[in-house]
Amino acid sequence: MPSAAERTRTLVQSTCSAVLLVPGLEAVGPDQLMPLARSVGPDGDLFLELPADSPVVRAATHAEDDELTAVLEITDVAPVSVPHRIRGRAWVSGWLTTVPGLSGPGRTTLRLETGEVYVDDLWGAQDVRPEEFRDAVPDPLAGHETELLQHLHAAHGEQLATLCGLLGERSAGHCPAHPPAVVPLALDRYGLRLRLCEDRGRCYDARFEFPDPVRDVVELSQAMHTLFEAAAR
Repeated sequence: MPSAAERTRTLVQSTCSAVLLVPGLEAVGPDQLMPLARSVGPDGDLFLELPADSPVVRAATHAEDDELTAVLEITDVAPVSVPHRIRGRAWVSGWLTTVPGLSGPGRTTLRLETGEVYVDDLWGAQDVRPEEFRDAVPDPLAGHETELLQHLHAAHGEQLATLCGLLGERSAGHCPAHPPAVVPLALDRYGLRLRLCEDRGRCYDARFEFPDPVRDVVELSQAMHTLFEAAAR
């Protein structure tokens, strides 16, 4: 399974929505606290680009002794329609300072020095040490996950349903007489997670691991083919 540090790093560098929580700016609208872009530096600190007139930029510019604390909250929502759609959240807290000269006109880059990291997602809740976050690598499929899940949902629904047969005793009473609705929920280099929803509204997740971790979409295609072949036997 991906480590908590890898999962958090993936969320930070993904397109998931994010908002900066800054003491004293609680009344500011969320749209004014959303970074336009974000990246992670070699030391594990976050670089966040915001409009130059953002309240966060003004607060960081006028902070005394560079002691403006902040939390970047990231919310991960499944890219396909499914019950309980929020897949997880991550929080990176630390200290904000301005970084001159990195942004174009009308924008300002802020540096969030990473102090504490926490993730609560489909795998569970866990603290992440800053050095673990710094050294972690995002999942190689993260940039393609949205389109891949949407494609699986739209074009391979029947094949996904056949994976129910790989669940063994857990699928007793459900497949094939009363098959649940099957929705692809999450994808990473280690495997595919499906959400199965029964007609009475009960949902549960099933995880299907690949024979080996995949490094790109080509290897993913081969791994999915192996899964579907196993389900067809």
